[in-house]
Amino acid sequence: PTGACLSCAGDPRAGCTKSLFEKNTYAKAPFLLPYFQKCACMLYVMQSVLVKEVNNNRNLIWEMLGFLTVIFYLFLVQVFCGGCCKRKCKLQYMEKEARVCTGCYDYINKAQAFERMMSPTGTIPKSSISSECSSVVPPLEEAQMSGSARSPSPSALLPISVLKQPRVEGLCPKEQRRVWFADGILPNGEVADTIKLSSGAKRLSQDFSPVNPDLPEIMEKPCPSVSLDDAQQSVPGQSEVVHRYKSVALETKECFPTAEAEKTSSSSVDQTTSGVPVSPSSCRALCGVENCVRKEISLVPDDDKLPPLLLAVGEKGKDRLVEERPSHQQVTLLLVEGSPNPLTFILNANLLVNVKLITYSSEKCWYFSTNGLHGLGQAEIIILLQCLPDEEIFPSEVFRLFIDIYKDAMKGKLIRNMENITFTENFLGNKEHGGFLFVSPSFQKLEDQILPENPFLCGILIHKLEIPWAKVFPIRLMLRMGAEYGAYPTSVVSFRDRKPLFGEIGQTIMNLLVDLRNYQYTVHTIENLFVHVEVGRSCIKIPLRKYNEVMKVINSSNEHVISIGASFNTEADSHLVCVQNKHGLYHTQAISATGHPRRVTGASFVVFNGALKTSSGFLAKSSIVEDGLMVQITPEMMESLRQALRDKKDFKITCGKTDTGDIKEYVDICWVENEEKTNKGILSPVDGKSLEGTQHEKVPQGRDFEREGKVMKCTEVYYFLKDHELSSPVPHQFAKEIAVACSTALCPHLKTLKNNGMNKIGLRVSIDSDTVEYLAGSGGYLLPQIYLNELDSTLIPVIHGGMSDPMSLPVKIELIFFIREHLF
Repeated sequence: PTGACLSCAGDPRAGCTKSLFEKNTYAKAPFLLPYFQKCACMLYVMQSVLVKEVNNNRNLIWEMLGFLTVIFYLFLVQVFCGGCCKRKCKLQYMEKEARVCTGCYDYINKAQAFERMMSPTGTIPKSSISSECSSVVPPLEEAQMSGSARSPSPSALLPISVLKQPRVEGLCPKEQRRVWFADGILPNGEVADTIKLSSGAKRLSQDFSPVNPDLPEIMEKPCPSVSLDDAQQSVPGQSEVVHRYKSVALETKECFPTAEAEKTSSSSVDQTTSGVPVSPSSCRALCGVENCVRKEISLVPDDDKLPPLLLAVGEKGKDRLVEERPSHQQVTLLLVEGSPNPLTFILNANLLVNVKLITYSSEKCWYFSTNGLHGLGQAEIIILLQCLPDEEIFPSEVFRLFIDIYKDAMKGKLIRNMENITFTENFLGNKEHGGFLFVSPSFQKLEDQILPENPFLCGILIHKLEIPWAKVFPIRLMLRMGAEYGAYPTSVVSFRDRKPLFGEIGQTIMNLLVDLRNYQYTVHTIENLFVHVEVGRSCIKIPLRKYNEVMKVINSSNEHVISIGASFNTEADSHLVCVQNKHGLYHTQAISATGHPRRVTGASFVVFNGALKTSSGFLAKSSIVEDGLMVQITPEMMESLRQALRDKKDFKITCGKTDTGDIKEYVDICWVENEEKTNKGILSPVDGKSLEGTQHEKVPQGRDFEREGKVMKCTEVYYFLKDHELSSPVPHQFAKEIAVACSTALCPHLKTLKNNGMNKIGLRVSIDSDTVEYLAGSGGYLLPQIYLNELDSTLIPVIHGGMSDPMSLPVKIELIFFIREHLF
């Protein structure tokens, strides 16, 4: 079939796509073009006809006559092949829908995406794009094409009528009671109005058609990612596999014995992805990106050019629009301060970065937020980089930083809270920029930003002279930056070209506790151990589940000194800060949360010194040293303290002189159940329940399961424990066996799962003496039954094996899996 594009008159650059930033670019009628500016398919047809004429005719005169006839036909009659003109758009100058070529269709999509991104309100205008009006791929050929990567199920090979099915609610109006074929052509040769006639068929397919998960429900089409200059040079005639609704007549229902089960299972997929646009920070935004870009680890150019820009993501990852080579001018126009929509750049098929220009704490900042690091077990990262006064576009070096983090995560080198990365070369044009310190957010106000899914870390730019503190005692550096910029506990803004907050090391108590020269040893910091300093009383709170770590500290310390690093405590309303003045001397300050009275002050470490002599006249001494607490006790008391820690018993130290009855201060060492909740804000993909308070561990580098370019990896395991600590190795081994079994069952379905927006999957297993169950889900909904049947065959033997040891029961764990692309 042939047609004519009523938007460009043969040139994709005319009419609708003169400029993506010119509003209503498709509102004017096109102009006719000279004979040498025709659609690429015309040139292709002309070339092929010429070759055919030369090969098949021996008479030169007939060759020339045939060639001239083709030229005359092409240059005087504006025609397009079915592959180049099979879309329909509502053109404003015609006030109705009309056929357009694929180039205009893609560019109208892009123009509308740019208009939405530049809209100050962030509202999405009513789309003028309708469904395609015909397909050049017959249904059977389409099934064969989609089955090239995976053999289709037998149900896909059943004969399907080429006639569209009638509406369920009754007959159509008289003017719509017409027969039309799957290629969009009426029996009389006219083009069918697919918008009106397909509504009944779509409803029928949605309500009654069984979905076979083995045959991908979404047949992905290549994304419109051609550049503006290359649109008119696209080679026509190439088949475009598109999303289609396939309906089955109700009379054939008995041919599908599992139709009802499959229909029920598919409802879970519909629920997980129904009607809600995909957020740029959701892991579902990664679904389908692999069809738009090359599968390379880094798509960031080496020069100052930008990586591909994701313009739009529809429901379930459909309708993606990508600008493959965005220009600085385009990005500058889109980076309007206060715009609700971030720009989403594709660093690779597994990693997106959202960028916005914002004002945070009276500072103009470039806001960067990653999406995709979770797939490797790495926490997502946000960076608020100070925007320089004359800076119109963000520095692209930050993208290369994220690529380096991604490459490290692929090797199993993950960044955690209070860890850092350092630079060996200039960064952002300044050799004094030393690296980044990464901290978990606490009191910082970030609700107004588009945050990544939990957990995530905030990256803070540090000076080269601050690197020693970032490596051996990062909490000191974090709090010092908070005191400098008036934020509690720290500022998350990365200030550029600033002076260092610490100079030469000088005389500090840390010279005795850490190696500030070679970084060979440091103070052992125990997570969720807190040091509280109050009037007349100090308290060291040790979580019971950290008993093993406390024993490591005691066994590795010398006879007279025990030093323990503390975590930042959100229950404290202030914290001690160590400040170095311009003379290199250290002194103590305190910072507090805005609007909170100072009652409980946190300290960064505690040192028990057992060298106090009985002849000193003191029972014990306690004092604040820099940003920590020093407790001096006698050797006998030190031995009693060690024994109390081994026995998990509380211990009280009385401080003051021996010859006075007025006791001024106490130091209490207390074992607590759960002083600080872990895994805040993390929700289960199985059913959306909170995982706060559970213990979790990263899954070390192990076997990844790969199929058809997709890789499935178990990244984390959450333990629901009734006792205080995960001391037995049995749950670890059980979790490993469960991960292998689940990956084996779902590996054949990785492509289908990701195409349906289920690239993050949770598996919760509960075993007790009298109950055994497991739940598998994604996006807060259970997986379809077809996948649960597959899981039964592999999980049940492993679960029964886990019940063989009654001493290890009960066991309740949840495993997190991600499906990502295999990159080269």
